[in-house]
Amino acid sequence: MKNRWIALYVENEVGVLAKVSGLFSGKSYNLQSLTVGTTEDETVSRMTICVASDDITFEQIKKQLNRMVEVIKVIDLTNVPLHMKEILFAKILHCTTADKEELFQIAQVFGVQVADIGKDSVLLECKLTEHGNNELIALLRSKYKNIEVVRGGAVAIESISISCR
Repeated sequence: MKNRWIALYVENEVGVLAKVSGLFSGKSYNLQSLTVGTTEDETVSRMTICVASDDITFEQIKKQLNRMVEVIKVIDLTNVPLHMKEILFAKILHCTTADKEELFQIAQVFGVQVADIGKDSVLLECKLTEHGNNELIALLRSKYKNIEVVRGGAVAIESISISCR
């Protein structure tokens, strides 16, 4: 079992997301990540989906997606050079002045934004890879007791050049 990535171009209509996610739940496939947004064509949406599966199951998933009327195109991104980012918000609560100074340094090192700051809290906005976000969360959890984390799914696009991921 390994993480597999798929990009789907689908008709931008009510119920398409439910049908696609229903295909996965109906077959007991667990989605690791799913994001969806419109493309340059407002009638078409692009979904970026991550599912943990073996080779045989993944081939079956792609075939089932290709059979759906609302699906325009299925692209297997698993072994394709990609640019991929995941959005994450981390709210650190009950901060001292020293904590805030350290959080600003952490934000600078990780290349993330301080999105908001309060009397005793800091909100970080991160657009990193999944790995980078995991490292940031691990660091924050090791240093601070009161944090809230909200993650969005990853979005990905095929690379123009060869070197990325």
